[in-house]
Amino acid sequence: MTTRGVEPAQRWWDTCDRPHEHWLMRESAQTRWPRSLLLEVCLRIVFPTVLLLAIYLLFAGHTRAGGGFSAGLVAGLAFVLRYVAGGSVTGSRDSWVQPPVVIGSGLVVVVASALVPTFFGLPVLSSAVWTVEVPLLGSVKIASSLAFDVGVFLLIVGVVLNLLRTLGEGIQLGELESELNDQPGDAS
Repeated sequence: MTTRGVEPAQRWWDTCDRPHEHWLMRESAQTRWPRSLLLEVCLRIVFPTVLLLAIYLLFAGHTRAGGGFSAGLVAGLAFVLRYVAGGSVTGSRDSWVQPPVVIGSGLVVVVASALVPTFFGLPVLSSAVWTVEVPLLGSVKIASSLAFDVGVFLLIVGVVLNLLRTLGEGIQLGELESELNDQPGDAS
């Protein structure tokens, strides 16, 4: 992406939240952090499976154990596993999804789902249930509080991604400092 013809405000928005240095390992980079082939291969199977489990927990949270918080923690653990394996946290290095945006959108969804019932004369956080006929699944009950759970899910996943990004920047600074201290230099 070139920066010619892009307004300064848009360029700032696109780059304000990105780290100024690449702190996650690249596939071609030789670093001190050894990569495990077994962990990377297992991650290709486990990561989508854990995300599917998180989605199940998100939707099953009203009638069974689960909900937005537990689904967000499970999805966050999948991203932690991806980070530990040495891969990218968000899936690609030039991701357009920034963790503070995910956190903010989760907060907006939570607040909106809490306040919408007041427009219909109901108390805050009131919930309604609809029954929908789905062709292969039959009759499915959908609660309006699912929107609240989705907001909490986004909030938790955004916090975990932001934590991993911050942790990665700290690790990279520590590696840079140790490299600078290891290099022989002038003692003047």
